[in-house]
Parts: sequence; structure tokens; C-alpha cells
Amino acid sequence: MVQKLVEPSNKKEIPSITEIQDWLIVHMAEMLDISPDEVDVTMLFAEYGLDSAMTVGMIGELEIWLGYSLDPTLVYDYSSIELLSQHIGSVLAANN
Repeated sequence: MVQKLVEPSNKKEIPSITEIQDWLIVHMAEMLDISPDEVDVTMLFAEYGLDSAMTVGMIGELEIWLGYSLDPTLVYDYSSIELLSQHIGSVLAANN
């Protein structure tokens, strides 16, 4: 589920799927202390060794960046950076 947190006073553009994917790549690289070039967007979050606390934290930071509330379980339904960014980007585009 993706819901708007607040109605911004100066409406910013909705990030594209590519921008969401890029944000996730950089965030994953920082969490795992690796280069963004080493992040494979098709690799499952579980294969990176992320635990539930790490994924909830990542979703929380993504919520702040996007300005939308995200269900923390999205990472289980859309279990890679590629799938998650496509889903979120599509939902945001459809709702705006």
C-alpha cells in the first residue's frame, strides 16, 4: 500500500521509477558498505542478507524521501530493487 503522508504546499514532481531505483541502489550500497556499482537490482533483498529491521528502516527512509506512507511488507511482495521501484513508481504515477 502506498498512501500520501501530507499534501505538500509546493507540489514536487513524483519521482520516476528510475529515480526511485537509483535512490534504493545508493541506500543499499550505504547499508551494505559497498559501491553502488556492486548492487544488482534484480537480486532479492534476502540474498543481500537484509534482516527485517534493515528493510523496515529502508522503507521508513524511502517514505520520508517520497512523502508517501509505504507498507513495510512491500519488500516481501516486491523482493528486489527492480520490482519494488517499478511497483512504487507505477502506483505513484497512477495516483497523480
